[in-house]
Amino acid sequence: MDRSPAVRVAHTSELTASERGRIRELLDTAFDGDFADEDWEHSLGGVHALVHDAGGLLIAHGSVVQRRVLHADRSYRAGYVEAVAVHAGHRRQGHGHRVMAALEHVVDTAHDFGALSASDAGAALYAARGWQVWPGRLAALGPAGPVPLPEEEGTTYVRPAAGRPLPAPGETLQFDWRDGDLL
Repeated sequence: MDRSPAVRVAHTSELTASERGRIRELLDTAFDGDFADEDWEHSLGGVHALVHDAGGLLIAHGSVVQRRVLHADRSYRAGYVEAVAVHAGHRRQGHGHRVMAALEHVVDTAHDFGALSASDAGAALYAARGWQVWPGRLAALGPAGPVPLPEEEGTTYVRPAAGRPLPAPGETLQFDWRDGDLL
């Protein structure tokens, strides 16, 4: 019998102020205080996957938000994964995989492909789940036009949505503009 805590999936609009506060606390702690207000804003407005332990403590979180991505004269609806974190005392127990499985289901059913920017610590999780480093160029569509993002190359991962191919790597993936980290 599986005794793993259930994964709750909820849109940002379904989260209470208290739940949002606990998510932010987990993220601040998991990222050692390096989780900016802009990072928090990037994680909102989409679907969240949350795992609580038997006592109600939030032990894992991730979200997927829609971002527009221009590639070879076509606009794509990308499911962009944000704010994946597991409480330090609960790591290496499969919670990150469970959060990602829930988020990948959202990508598969609502988006053209998935994308994310991986930290060194998170890259192994994404690679183990079949995410691939984007082999081409990256940019953000800024107010004055495309802004190349060479520093993001090699750390941006993509995953095809179920039954859909990934864009061909010969052209630049150009993500919509946002404040803070662009990817």
